[in-house]
Amino acid sequence: MDKFDKAARYALDAHKGMIRKRSNAPYILHPFEVASIAATMTVDEDVLCAALLHDVVEDTDCTLEELREEFGDRVATLVAYETEKSYPDESPQQSWERRKIESLEDLRACDDRDVFILWLSDKLSNMRSFARLHEQSGDDMWRFFHESNPERQAWYYQAVGEAVSTLSESAAWREYTHLFKLIFKGVD
Repeated sequence: MDKFDKAARYALDAHKGMIRKRSNAPYILHPFEVASIAATMTVDEDVLCAALLHDVVEDTDCTLEELREEFGDRVATLVAYETEKSYPDESPQQSWERRKIESLEDLRACDDRDVFILWLSDKLSNMRSFARLHEQSGDDMWRFFHESNPERQAWYYQAVGEAVSTLSESAAWREYTHLFKLIFKGVD
């Protein structure tokens, strides 16, 4: 697991000083949680490395080429599936729907189980955070996100669940669907 250790150090360095949205927790806890969830479905080192690194291209100055050089084609390809296109001329609020539609199109066109594992792991970690926020703030929690309409959030997370439903035998997928129903109860 030398590559995994290297990925953990790389992610720690890349996310140094970052804080998770709506908490005082170090951001790095999210990639480690994603890797932990992925490890319930696979022991493939490249998938676990990609789980640790899944946000470095999107949220830091790191590039896919740098990941390819450091960790190989497979890790870089997996991270690319988790990386939304950026629209620097638009605010994150303005580009939210377009970024989600494009990402979902890529996910639906994919038939790689490892990509599904990575997506489910990331989104389940998000759902766990949502559940904690929902417990504290109820539906008012959405005002802190780039998309504040809970119906749009529900659309996206439902579409992700459907796209990765080939993992429905996993405890992670069952937890995801349970949390979805809890968080989006009453949302059309």
